[in-house]
Amino acid sequence: MNYFVYPAILFVTLVLFTGCSTYNSQDQKQLEPTSTGGAGSPPSVEKTGISAVRGVWLTNVDSDVLKSRENIKEAINLCSELGINTIFTVVWNKGFTLYPSKVMKDEFGIEIDTAISGRDPLKEVIEEAHKKKIKVIAWFEFGFASSFKIGGGHLLTAKPDWASKDFSGNLTTKNGFEWMNAFNPEVQNFILALISEVVRNYDVDGIQGDDRLPALPSNGGYDEYTVEQYKKEHSGNNPPEDYKNHEWVKWRADKLTEFCGKIHQTVKAIDPNCIVSMSPSIYPWSKEEYLQDWPEWVKRGYVDLLCPQLYRYTIEEYKKVLSESYTKHLPKGYKHIFYPGVLIKVGGYFPKSDFLLQMIEANRELGIEGEVFFFYEGIKKYPDLFKNTIYRERADFPHLLK
Repeated sequence: MNYFVYPAILFVTLVLFTGCSTYNSQDQKQLEPTSTGGAGSPPSVEKTGISAVRGVWLTNVDSDVLKSRENIKEAINLCSELGINTIFTVVWNKGFTLYPSKVMKDEFGIEIDTAISGRDPLKEVIEEAHKKKIKVIAWFEFGFASSFKIGGGHLLTAKPDWASKDFSGNLTTKNGFEWMNAFNPEVQNFILALISEVVRNYDVDGIQGDDRLPALPSNGGYDEYTVEQYKKEHSGNNPPEDYKNHEWVKWRADKLTEFCGKIHQTVKAIDPNCIVSMSPSIYPWSKEEYLQDWPEWVKRGYVDLLCPQLYRYTIEEYKKVLSESYTKHLPKGYKHIFYPGVLIKVGGYFPKSDFLLQMIEANRELGIEGEVFFFYEGIKKYPDLFKNTIYRERADFPHLLK
């Protein structure tokens, strides 16, 4: 099947073939007309189901949680016990899906990450989490990144014309991640097809992009397709050699903002109640380095839940980026969608208990009643802190640390 004419036929297909699918019909959602309000309208809590998000990311990197159903069940039982009410579970990384994907099978001949063949971790997470009344949001962790430190991986081996290029004509690479071209219509439609497949076939409560969706390192965009698009809109002139040139950054960031709108439109056409969440980097660094102009995404109504990655190692740094993100860069009228990402593990790092509590209190002092923790292996270190302090149940959800 050719998924690369997908957006053009999306709406017609959904209207004409409501309820029809070749995938997992028992999990198929009934398609409904969307009525989520126009761009720029803050999504209501009632429509999105967002209320005091207390979340955690589940990944298959540096974690065994998704390697068996028993591990998943154990993790979700712990999350429930500690007060977690939302799980962001990875469904796309390292060039593989963590669910059986017809889109991937048709285009690349690989239905699922070979390490978990014969299972459906997404389905298992949903079933176990919903038993505990925990929401599940499908996290497209790698986004437009094709691989990590392997030269583009099997995706770009099969489709080399999908590669993003830097000014020297080399594969776009940043911090070890190698990138597909986020402006290429075929690449965009492939990602939309994966997202649509998940929303259509699974009882997910939402989907999430992050610092790699929609995103591209700002040293990318020098491939033939993107250069030609730029020239068409700039009287035949080539883009600047300086990839940090303000107008060149803005032009590319605006293109990714448009794609964010396509994600939102695609999801809502299938399920108007499905949450569209984004977890970008900190602004304006996000725009300068990854072309992520997330304040504009929010302003246009493309995001129902915003979880910026406020990953810092001192309370002074955390308070600074929290205040700037929440009071300066977040458009007015959208405070109810803002739940910061809090770092509680990376490699061998865990924050000290006092620092963790200080970050939570900083959130509460601004009236933010929840957050999302990166990542699951970290919360296992602080069970008593979660049960007795961070998410101790109180009727009015006050400042928990006082």
